[in-house]
Amino acid sequence: TGNGICKCRVCECFPNFTGSACDCSLDTLPCMASNGQICNGRGTCECGTCNCTDPKFQGATCEMCQTCLGVCAEHKDCVQCRAFDKGEKKETCSQECMYFNMTQVESRDKLPQPGQPDPLSHCKEKDVDDCWFYFTYSVNSNGEANVHVVE
Repeated sequence: TGNGICKCRVCECFPNFTGSACDCSLDTLPCMASNGQICNGRGTCECGTCNCTDPKFQGATCEMCQTCLGVCAEHKDCVQCRAFDKGEKKETCSQECMYFNMTQVESRDKLPQPGQPDPLSHCKEKDVDDCWFYFTYSVNSNGEANVHVVE
């Protein structure tokens, strides 16, 4: 495919290419999602193309989810009751909202930033008092959910 040389009818691939015809790029740049993760942390990069392993996600970098409510909207009520003891789930918080580890931080610049190995969502939501609150939501390789919320 122009990505190697033929020696005795066998392809010897140039660096960053593999496969019997040197047609598989090892470059992961085309798989880089907007959050700085390979395939949005929801797939594997094979030959420069994402193979999405989470069936809800699709697209070139596994970032499209037609059926998702959105990570931020999905978890905002639980973050609000755990961090601030208010909101729609205040009364049921201890039953419904203990599924994530929570860390409070002093300010927005203390929140985790993109580039970490776990899929990370930065969230800005309104609370029941019409005030903004900020948090991040991530899931590590062990399947544990972690939330960092600004005090």
